[in-house]
Amino acid sequence: MDVLLVKPRGFCAGVDRAVEIVELALKKYAPPIYVRREIVHNATVVNSFKERGVIFVNELEEVPDGQLVVFSAHGISPAVREEAERRRLRTIDATCPLVTKVHTEVHRFVGEGNTIALIGHAGHDEVEGTMGESPQNIVLVTCVEDVEKLEVPDPEKLTYLTQTTLSVDETIDIVKALKQKFPKLKAPPKDDICYATQNRQNAMKELVKEADIVLVVGAENSSNAQRLREVAEKHGARSYLIPNARAIKNEWLEGAKCVGITSGASAPEVLVEEVVEKLKARGAGNVRELEVMQEHVRFPLPLEVREVATVA
Repeated sequence: MDVLLVKPRGFCAGVDRAVEIVELALKKYAPPIYVRREIVHNATVVNSFKERGVIFVNELEEVPDGQLVVFSAHGISPAVREEAERRRLRTIDATCPLVTKVHTEVHRFVGEGNTIALIGHAGHDEVEGTMGESPQNIVLVTCVEDVEKLEVPDPEKLTYLTQTTLSVDETIDIVKALKQKFPKLKAPPKDDICYATQNRQNAMKELVKEADIVLVVGAENSSNAQRLREVAEKHGARSYLIPNARAIKNEWLEGAKCVGITSGASAPEVLVEEVVEKLKARGAGNVRELEVMQEHVRFPLPLEVREVATVA
């Protein structure tokens, strides 16, 4: 049994930035530091910060007045921001700049009188934040079937935007359905699905050409990790989403000639390394990498922690 590690995988620039923001906040400010929701969707990352005095909360009402709170990479609604200001909380915004871009597009298109069809997954933190920008002007579309039932005030004033971590192929199908029903549909000036999501899905399509089983390292609530598993299965490989090496089952590996490994954009590389060691212990032989493309994207840090990064 061979092991094939695909690149790119793991942390994207937005996750790197969010994790670094919390790291630098710990250096600059004394604990406790509060984070609204998971800073990124990965229990290993979250638990490591908990051990160092970071307190994760679901809502701002759990944060004492005047304390420091970091907003997660997935973005927040204006209502959350207003509540923080009202309660005089000190804040650092770790929202991924690509998510912020979608929020900016909401204001632009709504300002032009458009209704927005937001393609995304109900209940996801990013979707909740985006819809909160203008809830009366945004309708959520989760699948092609939703398009069939969709009614808008003016069919000629409809724009679509997307969650940044969707399946590229699935999104294309939904957009096609929207265009068929609403011929005047407007598109964002640039694709909203982030570069890292696209790159990892493209890399997966290359990985499954050689791997008959794919292990995707990531959390159940990680949208991009779930989409990677779906892409693998769609292209003919058995695929399993695992939070860590302990989740691997012996029966999955029976008869496998090549096990492919990737990881979601919120999964630290140490989890991948542990999976490789587990497979070696179970008799895996040749371990090699398949580099499909390189990534060199880096986002600037917020002013609140930039000086700490410079000193470091």
